[in-house]
Amino acid sequence: MKKDVTKIVLTGGPCAGKTTALARIVDYFSDMGYYVLTVPEAATLFSQSGVDFLTSNKALFIESERQLMEFQLEVEDRLERIAEHSGRKSLIVCDRGTMDLRAYMTREMWADLLETLGQTVVELRDARYAAVIHMATAAKGAEKFYTLGNNAARSETPEQACAIDDRLMMAWTGHPHLRVVGNDCGFEEKVNRVLKEISHVLGVPKPIEIERKYLVEKLGEIPNGNISEIEQTYLLPVDGQERRVRMRGENGHNVYFLTTKIRLSYDRNYEHERQIDEHRYRELLREANPEKRTIRKLRCCFLWKDQYFELDEFLEPKLDHLLLEIEDAEDASSVDLPPFLRIIEDVTGKPEYHNSNIAKR
Repeated sequence: MKKDVTKIVLTGGPCAGKTTALARIVDYFSDMGYYVLTVPEAATLFSQSGVDFLTSNKALFIESERQLMEFQLEVEDRLERIAEHSGRKSLIVCDRGTMDLRAYMTREMWADLLETLGQTVVELRDARYAAVIHMATAAKGAEKFYTLGNNAARSETPEQACAIDDRLMMAWTGHPHLRVVGNDCGFEEKVNRVLKEISHVLGVPKPIEIERKYLVEKLGEIPNGNISEIEQTYLLPVDGQERRVRMRGENGHNVYFLTTKIRLSYDRNYEHERQIDEHRYRELLREANPEKRTIRKLRCCFLWKDQYFELDEFLEPKLDHLLLEIEDAEDASSVDLPPFLRIIEDVTGKPEYHNSNIAKR
């Protein structure tokens, strides 16, 4: 992301509440002093123009998807350039993003599209957006509110809506900051959770959310897991603030982040993370804290019952077991743990399993 410009994606299945959430986002963050721009849903614009995405003409479908992707990229980039000249902190909210297209294409079509565009998944998914917020369709858990009446382009049954919702979540699985906002609460609270997640990305001070952590072992294959390679290096502190840099990637394509832990009071902190380029990452590595080792791990991100899990295999320093994390879980009872993992120990809150302490081993 460019300096003072933060771009996020708001996605989700049909009848998820995105339209209402977008309006609230614009009002809320404009009131906070941000220059807020929104990228309209490109597929809807194309459909309203007469493009038929349900065509049986394969060549026409592929060309339509290619033009849709190029249009999405162009609109995002132009709005980003406008935001850069605003002289203000800016927020760009994309009503769906590049990876949404993946949910409607076969694996082969998607691979061909990437090759034609000269793009990689890491570039389109991880490097373009600071965060992805997925609002679950009302057809999952709030069925009585599922309706086709507020969108003329919507024709999906509740079952189809759930299937689309699942495909969209899988398309974005692997993004470093994917958050799923479900229907386990009222709609007002659902929208408030969206605002909270965006506030966190923007660095608006708030306590770090509870992360439940478990030592686990695998009992079987993880369905639709996305594996990333991570190198995390702790830097010398500045003004008492803990800093770390992280390289995360797939198949040799990487993105880079700088995270600062800021103390608000004796028992309250928050983390501010921003994306940096490779040159800045290499510069900051010179400030590595000699008392801590660089952490190297494989992270498998996966969804289970609309919960987003991260499963880490520590390669260096080596841990005897895998470490499973899920954010924003108030207590253990709110976590629906998958059956293909065996819980060895709940280590939530145990300092020895904080990454900063693992780096001391």
